[in-house]
Amino acid sequence: MATKKTAIFTLTERLTISAAATDTFATIDLGSYVDVGDRQALQVHSVDFIFQGTNAEQSFPVVALGGSGVVQVQVTDLNRGGLVFANDRSLVASGILNYDTDAFLTNSTDLYPDNYGKGSDDGRYVVNDQLYISGRTSILASNQSVNVTVRVNASIVTLGAKDFMAIAIQSTAADN
Repeated sequence: MATKKTAIFTLTERLTISAAATDTFATIDLGSYVDVGDRQALQVHSVDFIFQGTNAEQSFPVVALGGSGVVQVQVTDLNRGGLVFANDRSLVASGILNYDTDAFLTNSTDLYPDNYGKGSDDGRYVVNDQLYISGRTSILASNQSVNVTVRVNASIVTLGAKDFMAIAIQSTAADN
């Protein structure tokens, strides 16, 4: 299906959520990696989310949240303008972090971290020119923010004409 052009590399982007109950956005530009003419796509192998507080010294956003709360983050290959349901075809990865001040830190039943398999042939192919990151938190202390670093482990591949066309059509259909 795909011919590898590169080894696995990591793309990172930080999303800074500075208002509670408000969607926050960032993007990862893939224009240098995806080429329609050469049927070149980005193969996503895994996506990790790292949650931090207002500054890098806060390894967990306890102070930033200020109480029990939820931080949600998603990566999509189409701009949906906010968080999407899990059956949305544009969804590449998602993560939820719950914090309970009375009991414990927990990871919800969401797919975190997103891992598309152990082999170098496994992955999700992206043919769009950007990845869109959306996030929100349910609670935030005054003058604080939650930073979520998104780490996308990917490689560049060349797809066969039929495979590239099928992925492009699926992506276009998902836009509706």
